[in-house]
Amino acid sequence: MRRLREGDWRRWAWLGGLGAAAVGWYASESLRHRREGAFGYNLGVPIEVDSEDFLRAAESLTAAPISEGNEAELLINGDRIFPAFLDVIRSAERTLCVQTYVYWQGDIADEVAGAICERAQAGVECRVILDALGAARMDGALVGKMEDAGVNVVRFRPPKPYAVRRLTNRTHRRLLVADGRVGMTGGVGIASEWEGDAGDPDSWRDTHVRVRGPVVRGFAGAFAENWLEATGEVLAGDGHLPDLAPVGDGARMQLVRSSAGVGDTNVEALYYLAIASASRSIDLTAAYFVPRPAFIEALTKAAAERDVEVRILVPGPHIDKGFVRVAGRAAYEELLEAGISLHEYQPTMLHAKSMVVDGAWSSVGTVNFDNRSFQLHDEVTLCVWDRGFAAELGAAFEEDLSRSERIDPELWARRRPGQRAREAASKLLRREL
Repeated sequence: MRRLREGDWRRWAWLGGLGAAAVGWYASESLRHRREGAFGYNLGVPIEVDSEDFLRAAESLTAAPISEGNEAELLINGDRIFPAFLDVIRSAERTLCVQTYVYWQGDIADEVAGAICERAQAGVECRVILDALGAARMDGALVGKMEDAGVNVVRFRPPKPYAVRRLTNRTHRRLLVADGRVGMTGGVGIASEWEGDAGDPDSWRDTHVRVRGPVVRGFAGAFAENWLEATGEVLAGDGHLPDLAPVGDGARMQLVRSSAGVGDTNVEALYYLAIASASRSIDLTAAYFVPRPAFIEALTKAAAERDVEVRILVPGPHIDKGFVRVAGRAAYEELLEAGISLHEYQPTMLHAKSMVVDGAWSSVGTVNFDNRSFQLHDEVTLCVWDRGFAAELGAAFEEDLSRSERIDPELWARRRPGQRAREAASKLLRREL
């Protein structure tokens, strides 16, 4: 066997050093965000989601104010979401703020850019935040078109050699705010995948909301937070933060935002609080479902110890990230044993993110049920205390269940060894999913 020359030794030593450094970095990050199996949560005093105690706890944990007199319009799928989205853009008279994680390609991508350009040319101050990684597939010509029209476009956290640690910390927020008075959020991205009505695998299923009332100030604040980081500009004044009077007999609402960091993020604490407070039912829709042990424990306790009916809806065979489906299925057995009902959506990719608890409290936003949303991304979700809105969201959930396949516990227990092995291996990457 040929002896290694001095240069070969140096090369291998260099590669080994790089590998050791990479492993050390990942290990340090894992310890810094240590959660897996370390501890769960405990709700010291039982409360109900429709009680004043729950409202105070939600406000205290998240630092997000709860306001009264708000209206939320539930919008299902692109055929209803995009007309409302374009209507809000075209209604802007002074300021327009658009933020998205996904801005890819398609007719709707061109139409949204054109509508924003028209408002900018009409004298409206237009600001757009694009996540540098999420919107990487966007047609650069559209960015140029918007900039030429006077739109201020920024790419959020572009990759930089000196900021490798933040590469996974993206802004996953989807926000649209016109004049600080009308807001929209939800799961939809600006791309052809969201056009249509989820009638085939090329048209994704998603949920969005259009909101009016004092809670819109929270939408403006979430946008302003990311805008400040990206540009150093503080957004203030009546064009962004007008006086917002209650809308009729509107509902109590709260716009909760969270950012990557060490410790429990706002949305993580909020979701646990809602699950632990459930006394009758939990209907959870999750585009990406990879629960960590603490949330598996919270869900199973709700079902097995408090007799809460827990139903979870996740993507089926049409999913854009198959490895996430494998990782999520690693939790199925424990959830099924507790009596939880698991359903996989069949017609197309399910991209919605929502939860309804006890038919009284609802959440619709950008938050997936995984560590990436709870720990690594900047997120937002709208919380609504209104039984009418919860009933609308519940009706949409029932419709989705009718197009889904329920996981049979007995059949699941007999799944193949190879599938079990893939699920077990996926747990090693749970922190990144």
